[in-house]
Amino acid sequence: MRTSSNPAFRNLPGNGQGGGYATFDRSGGAFGGAGAYAEMAGPEVDPGRAGVDERPLTIDDVVMKTALSAGTAIITGVLTMWSGLYILALPAAIVGLVLGLVLTFKPQWAKAPTVLLYSAIEGVFLGGITGIFERMPNLEGVGFQAIVGTVGVFLGMLFVYKTGAVRVTPRFTKWLTGALIGVVVLMVVNLLFSFFPTGGLGLRDGSPLAYIFSIVCIGVAAFSLLLDFDQAERAIRGGAPARFAWYIAFGLMVTLVWLYLEILRLLAKLRSR
Repeated sequence: MRTSSNPAFRNLPGNGQGGGYATFDRSGGAFGGAGAYAEMAGPEVDPGRAGVDERPLTIDDVVMKTALSAGTAIITGVLTMWSGLYILALPAAIVGLVLGLVLTFKPQWAKAPTVLLYSAIEGVFLGGITGIFERMPNLEGVGFQAIVGTVGVFLGMLFVYKTGAVRVTPRFTKWLTGALIGVVVLMVVNLLFSFFPTGGLGLRDGSPLAYIFSIVCIGVAAFSLLLDFDQAERAIRGGAPARFAWYIAFGLMVTLVWLYLEILRLLAKLRSR
């Protein structure tokens, strides 16, 4: 069966081995089954089906919570840009990373206050980064273009998923998980090398390699949405409790934040030529 490349969705109901949910193969992952990526993704939980006193999860729950989370990020991002508090981008990135890891390892904490707080912090981070780009020559309006691009990719991948144009199979999941790990490793190595006189591996400058890397990152992030959609659908069909809509919204926000950043980077490179 399938698991998601998004660490947050590794903890959705159905990822356990009991409770009546779809089970997921632990013996043949991208790098040795229950090995490398499973350890990176955090602990697995199985909260079980919705109880007699709970309402089961519906698609409307997922859509509403995801829309509220994305809307919160957009509002705080616009306010950050409007106020010119771009300096908040770095602390917001750190706090957002910590909170994201906490929610990944403690999915039971993913409720309205914490998920909306995460979205607000990520909005501040994205707003600060976007504001910095907008102040550069020839980059005015690049933030709006990145938002349109992100929404377009999201809707496009949702269409692809619903029509079955690309099927989320175990082979597809393993390939995408391997691609995600490879991209993350390259990012980390490039960051480490950037502290040396060589200036990194050339993945984030204006070289042709940087353009290719940005396109690859956008592609991996976009296809990760397919796995996110699949996991959300499985949670709904598995009878997960409605409160898990907030956790699903958090997982989608993780992917959307990364997708927006990569589209912003690529647009900035293209318009700065």
